[in-house]
Amino acid sequence: MSGGEVAGTLVAVFWAILVSFLAVALARLAQTLRATTKLVADVTDQAVPLLADASAAVRSAQTQIERVDAIASDVQEVTSNASALSTTVASTFGGPLVKVAAFGYGVRRAVSGRKEDTPPKAPRRTVIVGRTVPGTRREKRTRGKRD
Repeated sequence: MSGGEVAGTLVAVFWAILVSFLAVALARLAQTLRATTKLVADVTDQAVPLLADASAAVRSAQTQIERVDAIASDVQEVTSNASALSTTVASTFGGPLVKVAAFGYGVRRAVSGRKEDTPPKAPRRTVIVGRTVPGTRREKRTRGKRD
């Protein structure tokens, strides 16, 4: 065997090894592609019903949102009607009731001032913006004016 024949044999052996490695790599690549194809088919089979369910859920949510919107608009209308009614009642009855109460207070005050045989009542405290004014201050002022 000459050097050329040995070199040719070595090159042929290396080519055979290289082709066998490439064949193994191609076989594994083919298995991977088959598994990927099967996985994509399974995902597609499962995704279609999931998408249908998601679509139904979105439609149901839209229906519920429309119902809630209708309820909210009805509540807003009721609130505005109640506010208008409250304003009407306050303007209709508020003024006359305050006048009647003031008249009654004046009559009571006038009647209680004419009774001299009854002892004077203890002064009441008056609330002004969250504070109480002691009754003694008022009592001192009114005593000075009476004497």
